[in-house]
Amino acid sequence: MLLSAAALIAVALGAPLIGSAHVNFANAMKGVSPDHEIFFYARLPRVLLALLAGAALSVTGVLFQCMLRDPLAEPYTLGVSSGSSVGTVIAISLGWRLSVLPAILGAAAVLLIVLAMATEGRRLSSFTLLLTGVTMNSISFAIVLFLHSIASFSQSFEISRWLMGQLDAVEYSTLAWLAVPVIVICALVTLRAPEWNLLAVGEDWATSRGAHASRLTIFGYVSGSILIGLVTALAGPIGFVGLIVPHALRLKLGADHRTLLPCAFLTGAAFLGICDVISRVVIAPAEIPIGVVTALCGGPFFLWLLRTRRRSLWL
Repeated sequence: MLLSAAALIAVALGAPLIGSAHVNFANAMKGVSPDHEIFFYARLPRVLLALLAGAALSVTGVLFQCMLRDPLAEPYTLGVSSGSSVGTVIAISLGWRLSVLPAILGAAAVLLIVLAMATEGRRLSSFTLLLTGVTMNSISFAIVLFLHSIASFSQSFEISRWLMGQLDAVEYSTLAWLAVPVIVICALVTLRAPEWNLLAVGEDWATSRGAHASRLTIFGYVSGSILIGLVTALAGPIGFVGLIVPHALRLKLGADHRTLLPCAFLTGAAFLGICDVISRVVIAPAEIPIGVVTALCGGPFFLWLLRTRRRSLWL
């Protein structure tokens, strides 16, 4: 946890100083232009948004992998991020200023469909879960393409830019209302870490040890849907963060959620902050969408994880 916190602090302090234009921190603190404007109005809000989004995505990945007992489960592979994207694109197409609620509802709807399709009696089929998630991704993408094709020019441009996953400098007031629910929900999830440990073994085991498995599962899915909806509404669909960070931490730390959840919060924030720096400097002064960077990192990792798991099943 100390190493994770150190990584987060290092990224939070260093990332705002890195970019296509050099920024003198002393001048920025003194109010000297343009260092002050670049640091406080262009880079710092963007870095804070990346930290909050990375933390939320990582904690959600840990939650889904715990409840579904599947290392491949994460918001992107389950189609939850795509469902949230549909809600946000509908809000953009209708000209709604507030897209958070449609994003949360879209994520929750897809999650319910995936779980209903993958549940067989009281068991959850991992194969059906993954296949349904891929199918819902395709259906959601088709809906988004349709809405994109009938949108106006300005709406089409906004949808195209948003779909690639883009971190922008936002108002500090926006960061405040995002930070409050993200931090509160992640804290509530972490406080129930002993119960997640029981649920990770199985619902019957958790129930026999005094945990309310059904209530815990509902709480986890609702929390995950809200976190994904909040992040997607502001930053677009950012994939694979909820897969890479939790799995890497689990390999190093084990499956104890009392340590895994806070470390996922801290490390996930630092990871997406680093990805944001990469997106800003690789082809500076132009930028690579953050969703492209995480997909290029997470795609090969997902294939490796899938192949490793298949080998273990064969053995």
